Amino acid sequence: MLKCLTVQKERLGEDTTAGKIEGLKRLREAAAHPASERAVRRQREKGKMLARERIERLLDEGTFVELDRYRVHRSYNFGMEKNRPLGDGVVTGYGEILGRKVFVFSQDFTVFGGSLGEVFAQKICKVMDLAVQNGCPVIGINDSGGARIQEGVVSLAGYAEIFHRNVQASGVVPQISIIMGPCAGGAVYSPAITDFIFMVEETSHMFITGPDVIKTVTGEEVSFEDLGGALTHGSRSGVAHFTAPDEESCLEDVRYLISFLPQNNLDGAPHFPPEDSPERREEELASIIPDSPQHPYDIKRVIELVVDDGEFFEVAELWAQNIVCGFARLDGHAVGVVGNQPMVLAGTLDIDASIKAARFVRFCDAFNIPLVTFVDVPGFLPGTGQEWGGIIKHGAKLLYAYSEATVPKMTVITRKAYGGAYDVMCSKHIGADVNVSWPTGEIAVMGAEAAVNVIFRRQIAEADDPEAERARLIEYYREQFNNPMVAAEMGYLDDIIDPRETRPYLINALRTVRTKRPERPRRKHGNIPL
Repeated sequence: MLKCLTVQKERLGEDTTAGKIEGLKRLREAAAHPASERAVRRQREKGKMLARERIERLLDEGTFVELDRYRVHRSYNFGMEKNRPLGDGVVTGYGEILGRKVFVFSQDFTVFGGSLGEVFAQKICKVMDLAVQNGCPVIGINDSGGARIQEGVVSLAGYAEIFHRNVQASGVVPQISIIMGPCAGGAVYSPAITDFIFMVEETSHMFITGPDVIKTVTGEEVSFEDLGGALTHGSRSGVAHFTAPDEESCLEDVRYLISFLPQNNLDGAPHFPPEDSPERREEELASIIPDSPQHPYDIKRVIELVVDDGEFFEVAELWAQNIVCGFARLDGHAVGVVGNQPMVLAGTLDIDASIKAARFVRFCDAFNIPLVTFVDVPGFLPGTGQEWGGIIKHGAKLLYAYSEATVPKMTVITRKAYGGAYDVMCSKHIGADVNVSWPTGEIAVMGAEAAVNVIFRRQIAEADDPEAERARLIEYYREQFNNPMVAAEMGYLDDIIDPRETRPYLINALRTVRTKRPERPRRKHGNIPL
């Protein structure tokens, strides 16, 4: 203890006010540049910014307040006491994004490879605790070689302390993870618990076990990029929600995401007075649905034509593309948008699409963001791969998420709404506050062709002209069942609207249901089919 005090006194400088101030200046300089020139050079050669540079680029200029810049590790194993850089390899603090407070930590790969030890973990836990206590988002920039081996089980304990806080903060404050280097082993579970993960192409990697271990154990050879790169996790695993070509654009995307989010679960998302008229009718919507039900169209175009200024920030754009999720605004208010994508797998729901949409719906519900759902779904994707993969339980996740959600929910059926998938896609029956259809809506157990083949199989077979009889019966079925009037007569639709009036209709509906006060039975929590 005396030794530590002596070292600290020497660092502060001479025992005078002027000397101490000068010593403090030197200390701050040392804390700001803890790494060797070689380590810094290697980081820049990889196209990566330094830890503090990332924070400065992320936050509004001049708003960052650093915490614990003078903390050092307490390990005396393996000669560690000879190298005690200030900050211990992670920069923590708080600042502002678009004038709103956020807490942040940034791992520094130039110090001990960004490895996590006891003090490193304590610094991260401190800003996470402060974020929850003050009701502010927490953003973590990950660039680490993993647990600090020299500190042993203390490092593992540090990870667990962070994981526990991630869980406790979930649904309380938004949590965002930015992967800007390696994130391997147990370290990946903290980002996995957070709400959104951003990755940078070529320089970000996430995996449980690296290529060398995989080759040793299984004999399989795989590159870092193919195993856990940004495009792999953005398009194949769905782990990454956003990918960017470089660090600068990645940080800009994070700032844009924050503009849609509330500070916490008791707050509302920020409102931006719109320049786009809430009464705008969009003529293109009148002709966007093809005459043939077999022909696709782009649901993203529908969304862009309806929301403010055509701005739609898509989540998990490269994964499960048969469903589209993202953030937009209606009359200046943030909304979460979900829509089936007829351009991919005809818009059917499969395992990945169900998981993707369910997680997004639950996030929006946790943070008071109203939901707008565009429905064009012919059903669940058939096949043994889907059934054996558990489409029943995974599809139930989306059903559960929509049913559980208490935020305002508005549904627009643009074309097909068949079978159980109609129920799952935020139908009136599972709690949609506003449920409307375009005249092109087809709400039925199944499509006309399939239904006729089941119901009228014998009648068609016995007809003099089976094909003509089938065509006649298909047209009859469409008139009787595959039109929105049947559902409207039952009260399952609130209205059938002109597609061109979709924007003003939704804005007016949102103004009405934004103040809803739902009641739910008291319980600890439900048991979602994970």
